[in-house]
Amino acid sequence: MSVNKVLVLKVGGALLQCEMGMTRLMGTIAKLFESGQQVVLVHGGGCLVDEQLKANGMETVKLDGLRVTPAEQMPIIAGALAGTSNKLLQGAAAKAGVVSMGMSLCDANMVSAVVKDERLGMVGEVSPKDAAALEFILAQGWLPIISSIAMTDEGELLNVNADQAASVLAKLLGGKLVLLSDVSGVLDGKGSLIDSLSRAQIDELVKLGVIEKGMKVKVEAALEVAEWLGQPVQVASWRDSGQMAALIKGEAVGTQIQP
Repeated sequence: MSVNKVLVLKVGGALLQCEMGMTRLMGTIAKLFESGQQVVLVHGGGCLVDEQLKANGMETVKLDGLRVTPAEQMPIIAGALAGTSNKLLQGAAAKAGVVSMGMSLCDANMVSAVVKDERLGMVGEVSPKDAAALEFILAQGWLPIISSIAMTDEGELLNVNADQAASVLAKLLGGKLVLLSDVSGVLDGKGSLIDSLSRAQIDELVKLGVIEKGMKVKVEAALEVAEWLGQPVQVASWRDSGQMAALIKGEAVGTQIQP
């Protein structure tokens, strides 16, 4: 993996419930920094969001793999993602000796945000806008840790799917994108890892129901970036120490989503 391109890593909420996983991830990022590789970390926090909603007597509803976000849930979701989840990752970074800056998609005009679909409520669709703040932070040798909470031009908070958020930031920075989850990549109907996928293969697996729900959102976001940048996007696992080691070496990991 070339060190002259920013590496955008996305992690999901399951990581936040695994101390060893966070330690391994930040150790990997520390080594990437040592090699001269700039990294941006984008995160979700679905597990924490679900816990907080339940504690407040609210239900979690999903539509086509995306969280439905009624306006009354938005303060809780924003607190869980931009607050608790973000600071947990900053704490893990500090333990690994990585200097970080906690941010959200709201900050510094990095993206433009609009409501994605009225049926989903306060769910945002974002597009790249201004990379200046991120470029400055990266130039200092710091790690931006970015939650997927965005804001409209009218100041309304929106919840953005974190895979889609990471994809937009990879476009903004012209960087490499690796989507990390708690599975080793895209699996076939028998549970075996698929090394590489094209658009036609993805469409076929979606029709067959092999790729569905959250993985469908993830793969579609990866495919969009792969085609935009003309380079593969990787879907891999933070649980797999071998994949983390390969990431440091710049080797291909998990499933390659081809442009």
